[in-house]
Amino acid sequence: MRRLTRTVAAAALATALALVGGCSSDSDKSEGGSGGNGAALEKVTYLTSFGNFGRDSYAWVAKEKGFFKEAGFDVDIKPGQGTGGVVQVASGQADFAPVDLTGAILLYANGQAKDFVAVAAIQQRTMAAIATVEGKNIATPKDLEGKKLADTPTSVVRNLFPTYARLAGIDASKVTFVNGEAQTLIGMLGSGSVDGIGQFVVGQPTIETVTKKKAVLLPYSNVMQDLYGNVLVTSTKTAKEKPEMVKKFSAALLKGLEYALEHPDEAGEILKKNVPAAIPAAASAELRLMAAYVRSSNSGTALGTVDSGRVAKSIALLQGAGQLKQNLTPDQIIDFDLVPKS
Repeated sequence: MRRLTRTVAAAALATALALVGGCSSDSDKSEGGSGGNGAALEKVTYLTSFGNFGRDSYAWVAKEKGFFKEAGFDVDIKPGQGTGGVVQVASGQADFAPVDLTGAILLYANGQAKDFVAVAAIQQRTMAAIATVEGKNIATPKDLEGKKLADTPTSVVRNLFPTYARLAGIDASKVTFVNGEAQTLIGMLGSGSVDGIGQFVVGQPTIETVTKKKAVLLPYSNVMQDLYGNVLVTSTKTAKEKPEMVKKFSAALLKGLEYALEHPDEAGEILKKNVPAAIPAAASAELRLMAAYVRSSNSGTALGTVDSGRVAKSIALLQGAGQLKQNLTPDQIIDFDLVPKS
């Protein structure tokens, strides 16, 4: 078992190093012509949530298995760079992107991005976490006091930390953050230059490979249970003018997500076919870790649904922590007419 874990982790590391590798394209070449009803395919640009990790492989699955084509789309998948995808979608540089809902709320309420709406949930719980390793004397949130953490300046993990700290009983003024790049954060942790890093929970195998130590994760979802993870966003213009197109695209993407979770090994191979630098074992490992965050605790709830009450609680949580400069309601950031119904 240890050997398998090390193999998967090493593969995850290789994928991390190929973070923004290109999207090659046997499927790009094959996906042309017409859709299931014989009509010409509509061209769509889709950004991944971050690079070409296994956690985003479901988009390639939807393309490779023909789900997009059946829905009438010719999809160009490009590597995204986190919550900043909101800005690209709002400005029309891309049609769709999955971004962390909390990060999107912070951007919207603080005047950094407008003209976008979420139309489906990808993860029902946030995957944001503080990651460290054994030997750093960090086992609980309170142990972060007096420690130095690294993260990118725009990371949702970092920007949400004040709220996490308040709820977890941490004195945030006693925690130091330094800047790092997404590709180098784990290396910083491994070198000992920092005590912890901002990370998603699916990064655990890579952390253990780089540091050669057991990873210790402090998931934000342990203290902020109402927060969603990634949601699919599009521009308000597209949502208003092409609602049926949005519904069809969302359904095809979610079909790819469901298939990828049910067939993680195959999804890894599909990612490898389209992103040559990807390692199938790493992709499947990430999907297995991600599965628990995608499925709703309510087994009768459909994939992709968003609950207005939970979003309102998330907004209230951020408002109470003083992280929002203006008031916000769920329907300002979620188009509930387009969200899949439970």
